[in-house]
Amino acid sequence: MSSDFEGYEQDFAVLTAEITGKIARVPRLPPDEKKQMVANVEKQLEEAKELLEQMDLEVREIPPQSRGMYNNRMRSYKQEMGKLETDFKRSRIAYSDEVRNELLGDDGNSSENQRAHLLDNTERLERSSRRLEAGYQIAVETEQIGQEMLENLSHDREKIQRARERLRETDANLGKSSRILTGMLRRIIQNRILLVILGIIVVITILMAITFSVRRH
Repeated sequence: MSSDFEGYEQDFAVLTAEITGKIARVPRLPPDEKKQMVANVEKQLEEAKELLEQMDLEVREIPPQSRGMYNNRMRSYKQEMGKLETDFKRSRIAYSDEVRNELLGDDGNSSENQRAHLLDNTERLERSSRRLEAGYQIAVETEQIGQEMLENLSHDREKIQRARERLRETDANLGKSSRILTGMLRRIIQNRILLVILGIIVVITILMAITFSVRRH
């Protein structure tokens, strides 16, 4: 499973490097090329998001005791993704202002004010997005902790059940052993009684034989 995750990591690194280079080129391209480049970057950003989702699914399959390192790496990748989206938004704003100035012949003063206003709104949206992302991350970590607790409780329950089964088997074996020992003791006692009776019979027989012999003489 870790090999799949590392493969996604490599694809994500290559893709984000390409996106970064293209975002930097957007403001310097002619209008037609800029439009095509913007569409290309949007497509690659969607591909990067899909890679993050695949990586997130892979992390969920990792055993809880080994998941912490991968969660830290995922947080770093998500932060990088957020920065790319912010840079792309700013690049698109600059591109939109430039195209509008070329079409309308604006002197740039009102455009600069609008651009500043848009950038301010973009930063506000970005802060809200970061807060939402932080809330989502907390929810994911809480879910993971809950899953780990349920797994631990399940393991403890299985251990308790196995211990109870072993106790039942031990009790059954002890009961069986007790019955066997009791039977053995009974047989020993019976055998001893028989030996005593046989000894008495032998003694009486000998005494009778001696008495009979004395009388004959």
